[in-house]
Amino acid sequence: MSGKVLFVDSCVGREESRTLRLAEEYLKKHHGDSEVERIRLEEASIGPLTLEMRDYRDLVLGTGDLYDPMFRYARQFAEADEIVIAAPYWDLGFPAILKCYIEQIMVTGVTFEYTQDGMPSGLCKAHSLTYITTSGGYIEDRNFGFDYIRALCGMFGIGDVRCFTAEGLDIDGADVEKILEESAAAF
Repeated sequence: MSGKVLFVDSCVGREESRTLRLAEEYLKKHHGDSEVERIRLEEASIGPLTLEMRDYRDLVLGTGDLYDPMFRYARQFAEADEIVIAAPYWDLGFPAILKCYIEQIMVTGVTFEYTQDGMPSGLCKAHSLTYITTSGGYIEDRNFGFDYIRALCGMFGIGDVRCFTAEGLDIDGADVEKILEESAAAF
């Protein structure tokens, strides 16, 4: 597959991240020959959207300057042909840094716009988004992080949204390697 692939890595705090390992296997299998642009959120200068930042964003948006440096992550996201997000399953969702990133990419006029009747309409080029997560226990029907991402993709205009998981990795007696291999085989 050709095109620009954006890899949003929100695997924080672990050198041997199982989520990152799975995501890298996905990228190798589906984009081995493609150039992948990676943003490692732990190393990016991303924090929560403050009132001051929101007010500045609104001021800049009012001028129509969509190339202000504060919109760099939104432009990068909007211009990707495919997006892969790696996010461990934390507290029924994902690490907070991913929410901070989402606050940075929710930019009217870059990733979405509102129609005349007030409905959001996507502006992103991406044809698909793949969300990869791992968990120590079992997620079952509580994959709220993915549910949130899937809802945002509707706003962004990304129609093909997939999730791959490896669950039960920290259960006593779990064969971690086998679980990861089976999850990777589902790609």
